[in-house]
Amino acid sequence: MDASLEKIADPTLAEMGKNLKEAMKMLEDSQRRTEEENGKKLVSGDIPGPLQGSGQDMVSILQLVQNLMHGDEDEEPQSPRIQNIGEQGHMALLGHSLGAYISTLDKEKLRKLTTRILSDTTLWLCRIFRYENGCAYFHEEEREGLAKICRLAIHSRYEDFVVDGFNVLYNKKPVIYLSAAARPGLGQYLCNQDVAFLEKLIKDDVERGRLPLLLVANAGTAAVGHTDKIGRLKELCEQYGIWLHVEGVNLATLALGYVSSSVLAATKCDSMTMTPGPWLGLPAVPAVTLYKHDDPALTLVAGLTSNKPADKLRALPLWLSLQYLGLDGIVERIKHACQLSQRLQESLKKVNYIKILVEDELSSPVVVFRFFQELPGSDPVFKAVPVPNMTPSAVGRERHSCDALNRWVRSVAACLSFQVPRHPCLTCW
Repeated sequence: MDASLEKIADPTLAEMGKNLKEAMKMLEDSQRRTEEENGKKLVSGDIPGPLQGSGQDMVSILQLVQNLMHGDEDEEPQSPRIQNIGEQGHMALLGHSLGAYISTLDKEKLRKLTTRILSDTTLWLCRIFRYENGCAYFHEEEREGLAKICRLAIHSRYEDFVVDGFNVLYNKKPVIYLSAAARPGLGQYLCNQDVAFLEKLIKDDVERGRLPLLLVANAGTAAVGHTDKIGRLKELCEQYGIWLHVEGVNLATLALGYVSSSVLAATKCDSMTMTPGPWLGLPAVPAVTLYKHDDPALTLVAGLTSNKPADKLRALPLWLSLQYLGLDGIVERIKHACQLSQRLQESLKKVNYIKILVEDELSSPVVVFRFFQELPGSDPVFKAVPVPNMTPSAVGRERHSCDALNRWVRSVAACLSFQVPRHPCLTCW
């Protein structure tokens, strides 16, 4: 009994006071619980289901991810949407998780480890692809490397660019030269691939007070498998002080024992962008831009080097994967891909209504073909021709099928295309 109630002499009044206090406490507690529940309802009404309560267990979360990847059970069964990436793929994926864990180390250990990973990967790639004494920039977006190389070229040729910025470009506009076989989006004009014509363009630009800055050459474009005359282009670049950048799928063949002279010339360029992920069948590994430059200050300003451990850890998935494959595994995978391309080309030659558009077995593993129909004895023209005894509607469906296949082939090639940011002046030759 409450001490204040004990002082009341009348036991009846004391009992009444006690009962009243207990009743009021019950009412207050009930009201408090109601307010808390209403508050929870208001809050939970704004929170999505999976976040309500004290959280989900790991099994439930992984089950949700699996359902999202494979679709609902009510849907018709389909072929697996996730390809078997193999152990080498698991190693690459492990790199991302391991990178997140490594980032929690103390600064000194993190600095030593990331420096080792970056230097090892750079050395291995330069040795494998015959690019001696090069540096490496690892990037997620394939076109990012070329954009940073553009910045480096500008900083190298315009001494006052750091102070005055783009104002220094007004008096002497920089010019970037692109091959006519460049991927879609790299150029604003299309010209014939002619080195002599390119030299004339460069001379004209110099006479007009422009500064020849950068030339982007191709070593096997995904769309047409074209390789520029890189050796001759390098001579032009040295003559006029132009930065030479090379990209293309044929750069993968630099790891093989035999390399065509047209591709081998790429080892003398100022920079090159490679995509080891598609070449080696590795998921989620970065693209790599190898370059040669003696001024670390300019490479830092251009964004090609960084002191941030997170930037250096981009190389970790590739660092793990290269060690797992070894040199023999790397060479074997590239060689196998080239052999598959040659077998595909040989098989397509035997198929009616398939025309091989590019045949360069020695220097390009790219197979480019087109589907069409031709009448017996007629010249092979690249258009759909009606077959005798076919109704107009059937002819229309046949043409539609032919066009659809050609569009599909073009779309597959377009998936590998990329664009670079616009620069003051772009020229294609």
